Amino acid sequence: MTNTPARTPARVCFELRIDPARIDDYIARHTPVRAEMLAEIAAAGRRNYSLFLAPGGRLIGYYETDDDDAAQAYLAASPIAAAWEAEMAPFFVGLDGRPDQAATPLTEIFHLADQLAASTGGSASDDERDAS
Repeated sequence: MTNTPARTPARVCFELRIDPARIDDYIARHTPVRAEMLAEIAAAGRRNYSLFLAPGGRLIGYYETDDDDAAQAYLAASPIAAAWEAEMAPFFVGLDGRPDQAATPLTEIFHLADQLAASTGGSASDDERDAS
């Protein structure tokens, strides 16, 4: 049996802007998201997915995946995701393209587990990764 090192998942964070006049309806569409769309997100390989809404319509999203390019390609080819994104597109301002494909990516500059591991010369434990 080959002992392969654990692969660190990609942590992806992005920003979108929601039309402030449509925030309540946007929230309602996510409370809850349709089951078939939830299944597509999971099938794409995204997990630990969250959306955070700030005043004025600033939306921050976060998820983890083992292969973000593959996850993006899966959702780009999914008729279920295409229908959902077409339905969601009118909620966003300053967006050119599908929300799931055109969101502004944010650059990670700090991650506790990674820095703890680097400072001790070890690797982050599952508990440290889960705490972040």
